[in-house]
Amino acid sequence: MIESLKLANVATYDNDGIVINNLKEINFFYGANGCGKTTASNYLSDTSLEKYHNCSITWRNNQPLSTLVYNKEFRDKNFSSSDIAGVFTLGEATTEQLAEIKFKKSEQEEFEKQLTAYTKDHLSKTTEQDTLSTEFTDKCWSLFKKYEVDFKEAFKGFQKKDLFKSKIIRLHTENENLNDTCDYDTLKNRSLTILGEKPQLYNLLINIEFEEIDVTESNSIWKEIITGKHDVDIAGLIESLSCQDWVNHGRRYINSSKTCPFCQKDTIDDEFKFKIEQFFDKSYELKIKTIKNLAFDYHQQSSQILRILKSTLQQEKENINSKLDADELGLTLTILESQISTNLMAINNKLEKPSEKVELTSTKKTLEVIINLFHKANSQIIDHNKIVTNYELERELFIKDTWLFLTAEFKDEVSFFIRKHKGVSKAAEALKYKIHECKIKIESKKAEITILSRNTTSVQPAVNEINRTLKAYGFINFEILPSERLENHYVIKRQNGDLAFESLSEGEVTFITFLYFVQLANGAAKQDDITQNRVVVIDDPISSLDSNVLYIVSAIVKGMISSVKTGSSIKQILLFTHNIYFHKEASFQNGRSNGCNKTHFWIIRKSNNRTSLNFHEQKNPINSAYELMWKELKDRRHRSGISTPNIMRRILENYFKILGKLSDEDIVTKFERNEEQKICLSLLHWINDGSHCIPDDLFIQTIDDQIEVYLRVFKNIFIKSGHESHYVMMMAGDELYEGEHQNLNEADQIYSNVVVGS
Repeated sequence: MIESLKLANVATYDNDGIVINNLKEINFFYGANGCGKTTASNYLSDTSLEKYHNCSITWRNNQPLSTLVYNKEFRDKNFSSSDIAGVFTLGEATTEQLAEIKFKKSEQEEFEKQLTAYTKDHLSKTTEQDTLSTEFTDKCWSLFKKYEVDFKEAFKGFQKKDLFKSKIIRLHTENENLNDTCDYDTLKNRSLTILGEKPQLYNLLINIEFEEIDVTESNSIWKEIITGKHDVDIAGLIESLSCQDWVNHGRRYINSSKTCPFCQKDTIDDEFKFKIEQFFDKSYELKIKTIKNLAFDYHQQSSQILRILKSTLQQEKENINSKLDADELGLTLTILESQISTNLMAINNKLEKPSEKVELTSTKKTLEVIINLFHKANSQIIDHNKIVTNYELERELFIKDTWLFLTAEFKDEVSFFIRKHKGVSKAAEALKYKIHECKIKIESKKAEITILSRNTTSVQPAVNEINRTLKAYGFINFEILPSERLENHYVIKRQNGDLAFESLSEGEVTFITFLYFVQLANGAAKQDDITQNRVVVIDDPISSLDSNVLYIVSAIVKGMISSVKTGSSIKQILLFTHNIYFHKEASFQNGRSNGCNKTHFWIIRKSNNRTSLNFHEQKNPINSAYELMWKELKDRRHRSGISTPNIMRRILENYFKILGKLSDEDIVTKFERNEEQKICLSLLHWINDGSHCIPDDLFIQTIDDQIEVYLRVFKNIFIKSGHESHYVMMMAGDELYEGEHQNLNEADQIYSNVVVGS
């Protein structure tokens, strides 16, 4: 059945909406028109509509039942044409078949009870699981708080409750022996060193390669005298004049002219050109090319080395953690720059005068000094990085030891939690399996019942029952008959055979549709659904009905309610109405309208176009005027005592005079002794006087004292008249007088001493 219902963001239900909890087998909802009753019944009729997407429904054991709703939509849907769909019942089943179906149904209901019990136990176990987890999580978190300041760094990544708890459980599981762990003082001392500011790894300085520049500087060509060919006849003159480089420089100007670049006369002929070219042969040109290549390489090599060194020097000057002797590097770099500058000048001279020897300064030792500076710095960086690496290892070891220390301190609590949680989880799993088994058995029984009832159902018994009810309550102008056009359908006909569908009054349509609904609630529109458990929702079934029919419908509804309590396919009823009289009639069961543990009451109200709900549990909020008078009498201490005599008079008149046809004299004569009759008569005089005037201040005794005296006399009127049970029933809940039995002698004494004596 339905356990709870939420209605929100639809019609008069706002975004917060209302939640109806504590639904019982029988549920009464009273509210004026327009307060949201029909919205609720429409939602229960079809929960899948998009407009109800913020509404929800919770079923017991998560097992939805078929829901049958009687409201205006039901009437419009089922009586929109002259042919009405038939209702299948078990009317043609034999006694043995009905007994077997009933037995199977009882088995199904027994499994459903087991399912409810298992589901409740499973919920209890899962709740216990959650409680255990929550309590243990809080305990773990208290451990975290205890050592948070001391070992904060060790807790990084586990500063949430669930993560911290999971870590403790995992370490407890992975480490069987937790006896040999560090103590707190040792860990505290280690934390002071290890959990300080974390050192960073440093990058090594770049390696300087100087082999190539050293090879260039030490090349023998720099000291070689590069001359032309000696066996040429002009070689002697050139060598004797030592003008080889001058001639070599000037020969570029004689290639296209006969004018001598030296004497500026036309003395240059082809023979002279030939001899000059012979002197400066290919061997000479090759050596000159070698010098040029070496000069280019040296320029590139030296520029790269200087660029790297200057960049490194600048970076290390800005690096506060530098291990390099920047001052020494700066001085050495200045020397290196000077040496390279000198060498570049010598190389340029060699290019200008290949015949002269030049000597390059070796930068090898200077570069070795720089390289040693780099090696020394890199050695320190390597040592530092080793420390950093070891620091990480030490830090990891410290964190590991810290967690083991925490786990060891908490091992008893963890062991208890794991053992307890394991037991509860095992029980929950077992119940989950039982729930699954029960569901299978229930479905199996449903299938068996469907097969048994399939060949024993008919629409005719429903027709007969509706006609019988119509005639019993005076509706003799029409009746329900099988349709001639459609199989398993009805039509409504007058006595003369005419179809009565179009000529029925609104009240007649309402009544006959309700009778049809009742048959449908006890049967089904499909043969296979006839024994299916269901929830019945009834929304204002007495709309447009005469007052006399109201009691007929009330009687039918009370019959349905009774069947729910005693056991039937209807497992739950939700009744919505705006009619006070119908509510009172339908809710009055077995001589009472309050206190049934299978019944709950609600009042639905609308204010400012917003629906609200008041829950009254088992106490019926709708009372008759007579009941309200008794309620006023019980609540006398919270109201003015002046109205009490009027209430007592009206109760006695209603109960004894109007209903019992007794006069004041008849009431007085119920008392045997003369003293008793006097006391009773004084009460009648007192309440009559108090009902029509207000006591003045001449009374010595307060009116509240008189009320307490006469209430006892009032009670004794019911006792002496043989109606004590009625008094006890109507005064139920009164603190002073419920269950109190005082005899008339006590009332005599109180009256004589207080009233007569005064």
